[in-house]
Amino acid sequence: MVSFSSLEFLFRFLPVFLMIYFVVPNKLKDIVLLIGSIIFYAVGEPVFILALAAATLMNYWMGTKMWKLNEGFQLSDWQKKRRKRCMIEAVVLDVAILAAFKGLAIFVDNRLLPMGLSFYIFKMISYQVDTLRREIWSKPKFQQAALYFTMFPQVVSGPIMRYNEGGFDGKREYGLQQFEEGFKLFVIGLGMKVLLADRLAILWNDLQMIGFQSISTPLAWFGAFGYSLRLYFDFWGYSLMASGLMVMLGFDFIENFDHPYASRSISEFYRRWHMTLGNWFRDYVYIPLGGSRCRKGRLIFNLAIVWLLTGIWHGNGLNYVIWGAVLGLLIILEKLFYGKILNKVPVLGNIYLLAVIPLTWVIFAITDLQQLGIYFGRLFPLTGGAGIAVNQQDIIKYSQNYSVYFIAGILLCIPAVSEFYKKHRNHPVIIMALVFIFWLSIYFLSSSAGNPFMYLNF
Repeated sequence: MVSFSSLEFLFRFLPVFLMIYFVVPNKLKDIVLLIGSIIFYAVGEPVFILALAAATLMNYWMGTKMWKLNEGFQLSDWQKKRRKRCMIEAVVLDVAILAAFKGLAIFVDNRLLPMGLSFYIFKMISYQVDTLRREIWSKPKFQQAALYFTMFPQVVSGPIMRYNEGGFDGKREYGLQQFEEGFKLFVIGLGMKVLLADRLAILWNDLQMIGFQSISTPLAWFGAFGYSLRLYFDFWGYSLMASGLMVMLGFDFIENFDHPYASRSISEFYRRWHMTLGNWFRDYVYIPLGGSRCRKGRLIFNLAIVWLLTGIWHGNGLNYVIWGAVLGLLIILEKLFYGKILNKVPVLGNIYLLAVIPLTWVIFAITDLQQLGIYFGRLFPLTGGAGIAVNQQDIIKYSQNYSVYFIAGILLCIPAVSEFYKKHRNHPVIIMALVFIFWLSIYFLSSSAGNPFMYLNF
């Protein structure tokens, strides 16, 4: 049930939950959502539900300690120090929980990493820091804080919502039109996941089965671009499904992707890619370190720390650290040297981005460093070390099989396509297309095992 693209979720959990949610009075909706979220997580990860509950209780208790020191319009120095100490203790405990489970996953068994733990912990850290900064305007009740931490549309893979974005004061709006808009977003996300990402995943799996040492250079580049599209529509699809569910339940839409492949630099790409995660690192790591308003040496240090943490956050292998380090280096070079040139010559920026980003995703995708070296030997055969491809004409077969998915993916990367949908989303033809996408997705789900979302165990 942990996957939104599973038949169990679509035809069992979700319909039953929605019927109960909209039947009960508004004052009980949060309780229903909290119970539903606990059930959702318990079915998917029954072993870790107690750890989830313990972390929730601990973070609420630590936040409450800060609220008790909030008395008075002007806080005393003693109050400020005590509140800061409470926040630091809570954040250290949260980071320790994440580090402990990450360590167990690396050194014992990968199954010991609870589903969505990183997203869950990041929301808790956000809650603690925003409480210290007095950005949470009224003291949350336990039910409100627990709901914020555990809401099932977001607990698996985000987006990382801030507490004040949730309307946990009970003033959310519910209506048929809002439900319809949310369901449309959910269907679009489902189609991206099932009809595009899962199909492109077969291409990457085929390359792994063949062996990277056996593929031609054109197919290696084709696979790199295919994996880039696969990851994008897998995660963008999930984000649209999660945000669509939230809109259906009365929350505001949270944008997590803004056509990153239309960017003109790596820096801009990651301002548009997984925006809530990028904003989290900016607000809770980068700016507290000093941000960009500092000397060049300090700027380099700040960016290096952020991207090193980003790499570690994304996975357990050394390749993720390399991936984060490469991106950090490229962004530092853009900041200090050629970023202005890319902005002044948009076409150059677009070409640079589309050439470099797929290469970084190859580092992200291949955890075995030896195989990673072989793949780059295929991408750049002049470097040698990869041997001779078994079938130099393999690109013809795979381009014929997957060209339709590449064309669809490229079209969806163009901002004008989304603008067209927003303008005409209530047109009968668009509605019929969405109905077709939904049932075609159901057909594919029922006739195949399906692929789990790639971010489930972050």
